[in-house]
Amino acid sequence: MEQSIHVPEAVKESFTAYASLIGIGVQFEARQVFKPIAHHVKIAQKVVTYTPVDKLKDGFINLLAGARGMVEVNKRGRCDMGLQRAFGRAGCAEQSVIQDTLDTCTDENVAQMHTAMQVIYQKHSQGYRHDYTHDWQLLDVDMTGRPCGEKAAFATPGYFAHQRNRRGRQMGYVIATWYEETVVARLYAGHTQLNKALIPLLEATEQTLRLDCARRARTIVRMDAGGGSVEDVNWLLCRGYQVHGKDYSGQRAQNLAQRVRVWIPDPYNPGREMGWIEETETPYCREVRRIAVRCRKQNQQWGIGVLISTLTPHEVLWLSGQYDQDSDDPAMVLYAYVHFYDLRGGGVETEIKEDKQGLGTTKRYKKSFAAQQMLLQLEVLAHNTTMWAQQWLAPHYPQIHSLGILRLIRNVFRMQGKVILNRFGQIVHIVLNETDPWAVKLRPALSALLTHQHIAVTLGEI
Repeated sequence: MEQSIHVPEAVKESFTAYASLIGIGVQFEARQVFKPIAHHVKIAQKVVTYTPVDKLKDGFINLLAGARGMVEVNKRGRCDMGLQRAFGRAGCAEQSVIQDTLDTCTDENVAQMHTAMQVIYQKHSQGYRHDYTHDWQLLDVDMTGRPCGEKAAFATPGYFAHQRNRRGRQMGYVIATWYEETVVARLYAGHTQLNKALIPLLEATEQTLRLDCARRARTIVRMDAGGGSVEDVNWLLCRGYQVHGKDYSGQRAQNLAQRVRVWIPDPYNPGREMGWIEETETPYCREVRRIAVRCRKQNQQWGIGVLISTLTPHEVLWLSGQYDQDSDDPAMVLYAYVHFYDLRGGGVETEIKEDKQGLGTTKRYKKSFAAQQMLLQLEVLAHNTTMWAQQWLAPHYPQIHSLGILRLIRNVFRMQGKVILNRFGQIVHIVLNETDPWAVKLRPALSALLTHQHIAVTLGEI
């Protein structure tokens, strides 16, 4: 911050439940990650004590602190002076005031937030800096349900896993899988499926990643059957993308499976068989390879799907972690195509699950559609900040890469300690609880991270 925060001279230390998160907050503030939101987002609301952007920031800090609802702001951020100072705040707004700010947001504010999030991603992400000349960029696209009350805007009946006759909205994600970052996230009505959202999501992704023709040719779009309609696949092919996904039509999959001459058992999944669909004429504007996959259902009938891929056998063997010499083995080539699709389970599906568990994305909803969209963007920023924090700490604690968002927020960010402030209210010393098993592991990483901010990080008795 350019201006010093003046606090009473008697206030020189503060106990905290988020000592390690305070270190992350100092780095977050030093990198000015939130600055584009302050620059672009202009919410028409009267300023009494805090600006609307200040209140958005308080809500964001609340997410990183592990809150499941904005009501927890009073318990977590508002009573923790050290946490406020770390993120450049002189105080914290009351939870109802933050809720009012979200409810005040309009569609124009949502567009402004999307612009700010694009700037943030371009400035701070790894996905934007991907080297397309040496490696593929892998984008996983998917949607997940977000149940909410019937009176909420655009809350319609739709597909919500394990919840029949439920109303809600749908969230569309584009994940940069190699980096576990959310590139784009958008909110839709509850009845919207991926076949309606795929193109808008990819158009927004093209702007965020600045995907020109050369970059699109080195970008793989992986998706489930929801995005596998002929129209959507042809749009991707015409744009020059590499495609790996499932055919949308179940009836077409049944018909194509009848043309498979040889079914090969999956060597690693008993009960699943694969086979090439040998057909010269396809409805697609570029050459694709199609593979039929069938599995026995509980009623002993075959469940059949068709994979569509533009990747060559050598490319898909490398991407799925197989050996290039296996290209002479038809069974291993087939398995590589199917396995690379199965890896979605460790990509976008895992990221969505981690957001639900670690950030509690299904625990918060707003009646206003604009307010919910603003909240979604704050959740995306919290997700990406968590991934960036991993990168910041990894040079001195490489094992942190093995932790998911839930463990990062629950175990790494939440740590008892003490914060020492100088007479200007600036953090000069962070003391981690020496009895916390994570403190010993994280202290060297936090100490190295905060060297340039001249903040000491030590272990001590709390």
